[in-house]
Formats: sequence, C-alpha cells, structure tokens
Amino acid sequence: MTTALLIIDVQRALCTGEYECHDIKRVIDTINGLSARARQSGVPVVLIQHNEKDSPFAHGAEGWQLAEGLNTAPGDLRVDKTANDSFYQTNLQKLIPREDFDRLVICGMQTDYCVNATVRQAHQLGYDVELAADAHTTVDNGNMSAEDIIAEHNKDWAQLTGSVARIDVKPAAEIRF
Repeated sequence: MTTALLIIDVQRALCTGEYECHDIKRVIDTINGLSARARQSGVPVVLIQHNEKDSPFAHGAEGWQLAEGLNTAPGDLRVDKTANDSFYQTNLQKLIPREDFDRLVICGMQTDYCVNATVRQAHQLGYDVELAADAHTTVDNGNMSAEDIIAEHNKDWAQLTGSVARIDVKPAAEIRF
C-alpha cells in the first residue's frame, strides 16, 4: 500500500485575525508530528494552498503563505488550488496517481470546507483515506462551535466507508506510515 500525506490550507490567513481557526497551535503541532513521521518513512508530503483572487488568500499575499510554525522540507510536493476540492483542476492526481497511491492521510484546514471536499473526492476517486481526527480545524459558523463542527464531521466521515474505498477516522498518534 502506497501512502501520501495531504496537508490542506495550513496558511497564515487561517491562523490569526478574523479567520483564525480553533486551537490552531495544537493542530499545527499535531500536523508537524504527522509530517515528521511521514518523511521519516519516505512517504510523500503534499502541501496544498488555497489561492483566491482579491482575498487574503491571493497567491503570494501574506495570508496565502504557509503558517508560521508549520514544518516543511525541500522534498515536499506543492499544490495550488482555487476550489475547496484539492483535486479540482489541480495537479494533485498527477503527483499522487491512483495507480501508484491507494491511501491518503489527510489533515489541515478548514474542516467543513476544503478538508471535507477533499476527503469526499478522494473517497469518490477510490483512495482509502485516513483522516487525522485531531489534526484538522475550523472556525465557529454562527450556529455551531468549531469543536462541534469538527466532531460532527469526524462522525460523518467515519460513516462513508463503501465498497470501493474506506475512510478511517483516528487520532494522529494512531496513524502509521
């Protein structure tokens, strides 16, 4: 089984100010632990960045940059995206073709947008997904707290396992590379 680690949208605009996600420092520390273990095992790490014109996520803007404190390495792969789904009109499938990769470990921001869209599309494409239950985050949405949104998505994703691919939701510490 060949695995890749996808780190979605861990960008400065989501780490401070009006878009600051819940428990951001702990989540970044958890992601760093995952990526260190992946790199040690020779597993490709894919850093995905959202790019949106005329916004804090505009390519090259301060908010578009990877978060301070996120550990990266020269060999990490990069994907620039303009939609919630990290596969949509990007080079992600070329970097981790289904013929060569059958398992994706996913973490990042935001739970209810880009992480959700990417988890569901990966599953649809036939990748087995391991979602790091404690390595994704979001913001309160006015109706639900970030903690409740995260818990609800973890529960929903765990129910998506089907005949083509499976989704396992587990703490980052239990994910093996």
